[in-house]
Amino acid sequence: MDCIFCKIVAGELPCYQIYEDNNFLAFLDIQPISKGHTLIIPKKHYHTFLETPVEILTQMTPVIHKIGQALLKATQADGLNFGLNNGSAAGQIIMHTHFHIIPRFNNDGLHTWPSIECSEKEFKKITEDIKNNL
Repeated sequence: MDCIFCKIVAGELPCYQIYEDNNFLAFLDIQPISKGHTLIIPKKHYHTFLETPVEILTQMTPVIHKIGQALLKATQADGLNFGLNNGSAAGQIIMHTHFHIIPRFNNDGLHTWPSIECSEKEFKKITEDIKNNL
């Protein structure tokens, strides 16, 4: 497999590892948005979040929480962004499920996502479409 994250898990590529257990690995992003920007991955390869079994995601949540708390203290950040990109259209570059934790600081110059305008009719339609697909 030609997955960079799988090569990191296998020890074929180096990383700035901050956490490891039997199922998960966390390391610093080498193209960080801010100092301390961390990636948390399952050791087993899953292409995207939606392809990752719920059991794995359930086990991953406490790891993300633990690392988030440590990151907040270590960086003395004012806040954290927890992020996940699912698919290339959403900005996923490495096709291996991974969560980002990004330390944020007041007045750091980073901005949140832009918003779009939706009419009442559009809100109602998308609400129904989503509900019908649950």
